[in-house]
Amino acid sequence: MGELFVYKVFTRDQWKTFGNDRVFQGAPVDLSDGYIHMSTREQVAETVAKHFAGQDDLVLAMVDLAALGDAVKWEVSRGGQKFPHLYEPLPLAAVVTKATLRLGSDGKHSFPAGF
Repeated sequence: MGELFVYKVFTRDQWKTFGNDRVFQGAPVDLSDGYIHMSTREQVAETVAKHFAGQDDLVLAMVDLAALGDAVKWEVSRGGQKFPHLYEPLPLAAVVTKATLRLGSDGKHSFPAGF
């Protein structure tokens, strides 16, 4: 797909567990679907708005695709778009950087520059 990085959104509790375990097995929806849902830069704001509306203090992780190898499959999902799906646990070492997503007074999440 030409992407270098993909993005995964975590609740604060999920992020704490990830930091302790050094590997993320998946959120409940990931475990149910059999893969870890991720998004591209162009998709992540819509993902947050759709699946995390009203939730404050989220963690947005930028993940290095090269570190995940062939475990990432690009599959058609929402609106016919191809989304990155990770078919193995996510290692903390693949996270390049992270940012906190806070709700603004308008109820929408504020994304930091560069994400």
